[in-house]
Amino acid sequence: MRFAKGHGTENDFVILPDPDGELDLDAATVAALCDRRAGIGGDGVLRVVRTKVLGEPLEGEAASALRCEWFMDYRNADGSVAEMCGNGVRVFTRYLREAGLVGDTVFEVGTRAGARRVTVEEDGDVTVDMGPVRVLGSGSAELADGTVRGVRISVGNPHLACRVARPVAEVDLGRAPVLRDEEFPEGANVEVFREVAPGVLEMRVYERGAAETRSCGTGIVAAAAAATPGGGDAEWTVRVPGGVCAVALEGGSARLRGPAVIVAEGDVRLPLVR
Repeated sequence: MRFAKGHGTENDFVILPDPDGELDLDAATVAALCDRRAGIGGDGVLRVVRTKVLGEPLEGEAASALRCEWFMDYRNADGSVAEMCGNGVRVFTRYLREAGLVGDTVFEVGTRAGARRVTVEEDGDVTVDMGPVRVLGSGSAELADGTVRGVRISVGNPHLACRVARPVAEVDLGRAPVLRDEEFPEGANVEVFREVAPGVLEMRVYERGAAETRSCGTGIVAAAAAATPGGGDAEWTVRVPGGVCAVALEGGSARLRGPAVIVAEGDVRLPLVR
């Protein structure tokens, strides 16, 4: 099976070109591909498939993806299906361009959260229109070193963004946060963030289905929204362990800008699971 490897601020992905929807991609295979010792290694898998052959219903907000030629079928490192991935969309965009599958610099990518408009900037960064950002109320999580409280936010997928007073490097994200089922029936990504200068945040994240990652695009947007008083418009620079992204919040939606890099291409021998 052909693959490529890419990352956006060191949030890394195995990319599987499958334009005609021929791959039988089960959870065990995804987890094996993402294994950093026995597989290729990654925080998730991006399957590159034409929307018309996706083979699953797209309803509600996701239905807008039906107008897109290409669909980002995103899977978490544990094999579970995810709605959206902000860094993943940027890497997916870079792959489409470098593989010659799209020639335009502005186009739409289909996701389970709906169509997402992407722009390849002149400096090589990719900007994604992330869609609606919904603030849903307060919430809490039990971390290894105590309770954190924050804001429940949807960026097409669920988040708990928690402001902390200490440097985020001191927060223990060594085990999965314990969430309340009534707040997050499908689980959530948990972000801890701190404002280190006017308009600048530092952030770390524990991703649902992937453990702590070096970056999370939707989490960056969630942290920016949680840091903005009254849910208004704002611009933020967000520093994560893997690099820096920019977020612009406007009219209840967000744009995320940052780098995206393809680092390798090759073949992987299947089955990885025996």
